[in-house]
Amino acid sequence: MVMRIVQLVPAMEQGGVERGVVEMNRALVRAGCENTVVSAGGRLVERIVADGGRHVELDVKSKNPLTYLPRALALRRVLREIAPDVVVAHSRVPAWLFVWANRTLGLKWITFAHGANSVSRYSRIMTAGDLTVTPSRYIADYLKDAYAIQEERLRVIPRAIERDKFDTSALDKDFIAAKRAEWGVEGHRVVMGLGRITQLKGYDTLIKATAVVRRSVPEVKTVIVGEAEALRKDVEASLHALVRELGLEDAVVFAGNQQKVAECLSIADVVASANTRKPEAFGRSMAEALAMNRPVVATAFGGALDIVEDGVNGFLVPPARADAEGFADALSRALAKDFGDVRTPALEKFSFERMVSRALAVYGEFGALREAR
Repeated sequence: MVMRIVQLVPAMEQGGVERGVVEMNRALVRAGCENTVVSAGGRLVERIVADGGRHVELDVKSKNPLTYLPRALALRRVLREIAPDVVVAHSRVPAWLFVWANRTLGLKWITFAHGANSVSRYSRIMTAGDLTVTPSRYIADYLKDAYAIQEERLRVIPRAIERDKFDTSALDKDFIAAKRAEWGVEGHRVVMGLGRITQLKGYDTLIKATAVVRRSVPEVKTVIVGEAEALRKDVEASLHALVRELGLEDAVVFAGNQQKVAECLSIADVVASANTRKPEAFGRSMAEALAMNRPVVATAFGGALDIVEDGVNGFLVPPARADAEGFADALSRALAKDFGDVRTPALEKFSFERMVSRALAVYGEFGALREAR
């Protein structure tokens, strides 16, 4: 029996959640499942299709209440056609749309709570699935405290690292050489921030910390890999203004969105997660940095606590000290320390095969899966 699964994602443009959907699509197809991703579209759609999945373009991203009903009706038509065994909602807007679309369909569904959203009736929807999946114990405990969701309805599936995609011996050397030249990092110590540009990523703290680090490590250069969505371009503009204000035009590079994440990480000496406002649910870029044998500096909260071992594969900055000075101190120490092999333990801890096995087991709770691989 072939299991049919639908994944509801706001858009497939960039970001850790979206890349995780791409990876899971590949795994589900290999396991003999029919996987359909419904989203507003984006650059990662072609990866879904190339890997054997299906994509349906539908606006499950907009928060405009005036278009809610027609979009929910459109989603109902899609779901009725596919008749999935289970639907997975990866964000609040598509989850709310599904609730209305499902009123007459009676489909089983999973809410995948990727982050610690503010506690509200609106956010409660991410606990409304027949099962709720989280990427870390931190998020599972957060949901239990906030909404009293029962433990038996929770499943924790940590994100993983695809060993083949983060193979240090099989990188695109021409791409790396081109980016090193484009970013002007030859002869520099490179600190890298990786991820979509939003207010929550702490790039402002990272930029300010760069100014402090330069006093003792003048050859440091910070590269920010990622870009803001169209509606958040003001955040990106404010970061550019901050760079000019601090006179860091020659020390901070905005690299934009990049598809070859492993190659970009290989250029770094240290990878920083300078988020100080809201804990990461997991921190995918941190795990991937370790897979590329790059130490990580991060705030000591949320998912970072599952990834970074202070003094072993990077440094954790206590939340009380998570400002420009605190991060600058940790970055300076990380740049000066030889951490040895941080790759092997990371690959063992965040095994892709283990993640896929857990995910298939959860989907399998809704029906029989064909023998995997």
